[in-house]
Amino acid sequence: MAVLEKGSPRRESRSFGEWVNDERVRSVFYQILVAVAVIFVAHYLFTNTTENLKARGMSSGFDFLGSTAGFSIAWTVLPYNPDDNYFHVYLVGIVNTLTVSLVAIVCMTLLGFIVGVMRLSKNWLIAQIAAWYVEILRNTPLLLQILFWFLAVFSLLPRPRDSMSLIDLFFLNNRGFYMPAPVPGDGFDLTMIAILVAIVATYALAVWARKRHFATGQRFPAFWTGLGILFGLPLLVFLVTGAPLTFDYPSLQGFNFVGGVTVPPAFCALLLALVIYHSAYLAESVRAGILSVSHGQTEAAYSLGLRPGMTLRLVIVPQAMRAVVPPMISNWMNVVKNSSLAIAIGYPDLVAVFMQTSLNQSGHAIEIVAMVMLFYMSVSLSISLALNYYNKLVQLKER
Repeated sequence: MAVLEKGSPRRESRSFGEWVNDERVRSVFYQILVAVAVIFVAHYLFTNTTENLKARGMSSGFDFLGSTAGFSIAWTVLPYNPDDNYFHVYLVGIVNTLTVSLVAIVCMTLLGFIVGVMRLSKNWLIAQIAAWYVEILRNTPLLLQILFWFLAVFSLLPRPRDSMSLIDLFFLNNRGFYMPAPVPGDGFDLTMIAILVAIVATYALAVWARKRHFATGQRFPAFWTGLGILFGLPLLVFLVTGAPLTFDYPSLQGFNFVGGVTVPPAFCALLLALVIYHSAYLAESVRAGILSVSHGQTEAAYSLGLRPGMTLRLVIVPQAMRAVVPPMISNWMNVVKNSSLAIAIGYPDLVAVFMQTSLNQSGHAIEIVAMVMLFYMSVSLSISLALNYYNKLVQLKER
């Protein structure tokens, strides 16, 4: 019979039943089991697909990305010509998609907050206009709205010779929107650096002013000071370096405009549809978030002498953001994903130029679809991580 030494811990053997009933053991076992199943299914699908492609004489892999695309794209943000390869087409599609998505997200967020606050207005007419805006546009399919703006609005605009103009610099017709194009000269990079420095300095000033206000109770004119830094510093650098920026203005030559920046009707129609449709959803989230804040917060702010505008900006909206941010994450992700509907009106987004034209030419369906899925998944996860981080910052913290 073994004798335990004095001071040594006593080890008790566990039966098989105790191991089976241990939640930690079962949790690890089930995770290993699921991981093995996923690996097995993925391996089976990969090998089966590869064998089927070989049996049909179809090539697989990503070597096709280096081949010449050989087709033109109607409108691009990145420079592109038909001699570029398929990987460059992939990048062009990504930039086109991100361009319309980012602009739509900014405009949709601003419009959604405005309409959401309007719905709570004490003015009956304003509240009713906002309510009808939300109910009509939220319950109309997005694809129909895209087609409406493209076919019933932008396609019926006047011809270039009869363009609608603003101070003879901005022109709108059935071929798109035309505006001056900036042409930076030597030394303009210093102005861009000054803009970045001004943004960082303005943010640092706002943080310092906020901490100072909480510590001493004294307010600092951070808004006007930051505004002066934000515009004054780049303007000063711009003037000192000799104003190295000129503009290429659009001018009517023949049957169309030449020069400047051209935004096609498909971009304008898609942008308007995305902004209007998703702002209606965000407006309801904003309204619900504001209503979730106790009315006592408003009364307390009024008792301290705050005006309604400052009460909304400093008291109500910061607390409402805790309820607004989670649905806003889905709204932002849906803007990016729903931009793929642009294929219906011919806007050259990622789906149109890569998953349609490139796929039809190269035949590499699996690789192309996987790359497109990877892009949308990466963007969605990035938006989710960024807004979830912000959501944690605005949540109540127990002390």
